[in-house]
Amino acid sequence: MRVIFMGTPDFSVPTLIEIIGQGWDVVACYSQPPRKAGRGMELKKTPVHEAAESLGIPVFTPTSLKSEEEQTRFRSFEADVAVVVAYGLLLPKAILDATENGCLNGHASLLPRWRGAAPINRAIMAGDKASGIQVMRMEEGLDTGPVCMSESVAITNDMTAGELHDRLSSLGGDLMVRALSALSRGGLGSLQQPEEGVTYAKKIQKSETRIDWSLPAEDVHNHIRGLSPFPGAWCEMELGGKKPERVKVLRSGLCEASGNAGEVLIADGDTLIIACGSGSIKLVQVQRAGKKAMSADEFLRGSKLNPGAAIS
Repeated sequence: MRVIFMGTPDFSVPTLIEIIGQGWDVVACYSQPPRKAGRGMELKKTPVHEAAESLGIPVFTPTSLKSEEEQTRFRSFEADVAVVVAYGLLLPKAILDATENGCLNGHASLLPRWRGAAPINRAIMAGDKASGIQVMRMEEGLDTGPVCMSESVAITNDMTAGELHDRLSSLGGDLMVRALSALSRGGLGSLQQPEEGVTYAKKIQKSETRIDWSLPAEDVHNHIRGLSPFPGAWCEMELGGKKPERVKVLRSGLCEASGNAGEVLIADGDTLIIACGSGSIKLVQVQRAGKKAMSADEFLRGSKLNPGAAIS
């Protein structure tokens, strides 16, 4: 079959590589346009753009697919199916209908839970015990299409969003090529999503990344690991400077000790424990502004932080 691949971030790359590796004919790749990044603010191509170019696949980066010109170009590839993994642009009906077999989407949740932009982060932040990767047939609604194939993954108590991201990204490539194989044989079935259990994974906002120590320890722990490593949950600490310093918390663990919310209970050796609204958490890995990630032991060796200090 002739395939058009549509994706943008690192998450999408393993699926593209797996499709190519299994011998499918990827005739075009669509990705988000290059963005300015880095200190020099130079235009940077997306991970999918770079991967596709290295594989000799023509890449297209329109800002919209609503124009007749773009839709005509899309149809000109005479593809049998489009594969979409975290592309980032809405697909109008003309694009959804442009190939014989429509568009297959790789989505990182167990639908209908966590439709939308940030399903991996939201699942962990909510304390879910499982997530997954699914292949669905795309419709005009937001992740509303029928599900063709699914793989579940357990979310362990200390798993971060980054770890779940990598696991689902790897599984997604395998699942999609299985779906393409079934499609080529005429055997790719699908089931409508249930009407109950719908939730939406809205995009992570900067305003919600600050840690709220007044929450129960389990909620704080889920918040930290659900935002790790990016964008990172953070707090402010008095570390001997003229003003409080922002510190990201990348890994944490639950503790039973208690105290006033935001109070440093223990800051000794490799142990840094902060009280929450109920219970407390142990900071395992942190990152000061402009510094590399470090263990609590490394952090405490270079920072003046005493028991009883208040964290905000």
